Amino acid sequence: MASHPSWALGFEDETWWSRTARPTLHAWSDDPQSVRLLEQTVPAADPDPKALAAYGLLVRSTTDPEEVWLRFVDGRPLSAVTIPFLDWCCTKLAAQGKGVLLLVWDNASWHRSHAVQTWLRTHNQQVKQEKHGVRIVACSLPIKSPWLNPIEPKWIHTQRKIVEPARLLTARELEERVCAALHCPCEPHLSISVNVS
Repeated sequence: MASHPSWALGFEDETWWSRTARPTLHAWSDDPQSVRLLEQTVPAADPDPKALAAYGLLVRSTTDPEEVWLRFVDGRPLSAVTIPFLDWCCTKLAAQGKGVLLLVWDNASWHRSHAVQTWLRTHNQQVKQEKHGVRIVACSLPIKSPWLNPIEPKWIHTQRKIVEPARLLTARELEERVCAALHCPCEPHLSISVNVS
């Protein structure tokens, strides 16, 4: 990549942020009143979901500092949501003057779907014809190898940073804590109804 400053390396993954699950934590304290994580339950009248899905891209380039781009999802990761996420990433990279995204991701069914593969092919053809935009070179990780994706530890460390020991966070509080921990802005949610340009 050093010889290609207009290229960016992106490690993509999806994750779920739970309002009730507790991460594995270890702590030592001399204080007998040490903090304990309480198991949380969601009241039946609570309008927020128990967990929030999100797409993330760990972006590395030779010209800019490493950053995480995050978009929460209304619902769950699907092909119809993956496409707008990739389009959004390309728009951000184009604004930074990048021309190629080397996209490293796992073998999730929505990555391998006909819809996403067709969109990638059409998108790359359009970029080539118009000589404008960001071309995507997708590289799949081996099956069942999350340790090869450097965004995975970011998820684990963030889950530990955002934990609330004594009360249930609202979905909005959870989003704000995740974005603050990853040093990224809270962007509008992706949903299936999003139009792809």
